Amino acid sequence: MIIRDFDARTVVLRKEDPTWKFALGASPVTAGVLLTLQTQDGVVGYGYASATAHMGSIPSTLLAELEHLKSKVVGRDAGDIESILDSLDASLRGAPQAKAAIDCALHDVVSRSLNQPLYRLFGGRYRESVPLLRILAIKAPGEMALQAQKLVDQGYHYLKIKVHGEVDEDVARVRAIRKQVGDNVHLTIDANQAYSAKSAISALNKMADFNIDLAEQPVPAGDFEGLSLVTRSVPITIEADEAAGSLDDIYRLVTTRACDAVSLKIPKLGGMRNTVTAARICEQGGVAYRFGAAVGPRLLASFGMHLACALRGVDYACELAEFARLLDDEFSGLDVVDGRIDLPTGIGSGVVWNGPAPPANQQ
Repeated sequence: MIIRDFDARTVVLRKEDPTWKFALGASPVTAGVLLTLQTQDGVVGYGYASATAHMGSIPSTLLAELEHLKSKVVGRDAGDIESILDSLDASLRGAPQAKAAIDCALHDVVSRSLNQPLYRLFGGRYRESVPLLRILAIKAPGEMALQAQKLVDQGYHYLKIKVHGEVDEDVARVRAIRKQVGDNVHLTIDANQAYSAKSAISALNKMADFNIDLAEQPVPAGDFEGLSLVTRSVPITIEADEAAGSLDDIYRLVTTRACDAVSLKIPKLGGMRNTVTAARICEQGGVAYRFGAAVGPRLLASFGMHLACALRGVDYACELAEFARLLDDEFSGLDVVDGRIDLPTGIGSGVVWNGPAPPANQQ
């Protein structure tokens, strides 16, 4: 399984709603880099590097990072995943999203070469599906309530409400959505670091009246003490996302009990290998975890689905259906039916590439 070809190209997917925004910004598109690896035997595997600026990457930096790392991959046996990934870390500090693309593509190659679905590499199937949580972009309370109803009508029972740090407005958003969808829909909050610790405590204690399951990253990522204070001060489960940007971060969060839960994201953590390690850290420390927003093509969501269905500790709805609000996806084979996605059972990631073939002999 010697890797012969290494091709990286930018992928831009339009958003169904070009005005979609959250507390950290707005863009009418989602960008990333598609990585294609091919072995001398003709086995092809795919990976995806998310261009997430607030996590440290844009398309041009991802392409440069992948170009730098190419020599550590081409000519290697795809099955030597641990060794290859260690060589990436030795060659370039950071760059988790570029490394995640390589990690995922290697796992895809290996599982395809074995004619097995990807989850087989991570202990096999623990469950066949996970509940899906869909995100509501920041808009006026009434608009968000109507969008929430549309998603509920499509079969979703878990919704995440984006908020932006203005306590009264944010509480009004939650109130309007709860009134619209009724009591049988699960609601979560995501502030994307928009609150101070005290304003978060104020907002979340008011929102608790509307039966909120979980609040994600209420304070700035670097404010561990503030996150811990919020966790101790509200009745809602507090989840770290931007604060859980590495294995070191997750170890610190878990050992200090600064949060109740962690949002795991394969691109943020540098790949599937590190994501499994993060899950085990959470399990040993008694901190909950699930899979957070996988915003990109079906390929990206498929990697999350394989791990979410292989790891026993996933106990809440995961954000693996955001491809449903994106246009131009050139992958198929992963679809939402009545608010759920079934675990892909085809070989490798289980999704199918429908785009143009990459250039050959990218060495």
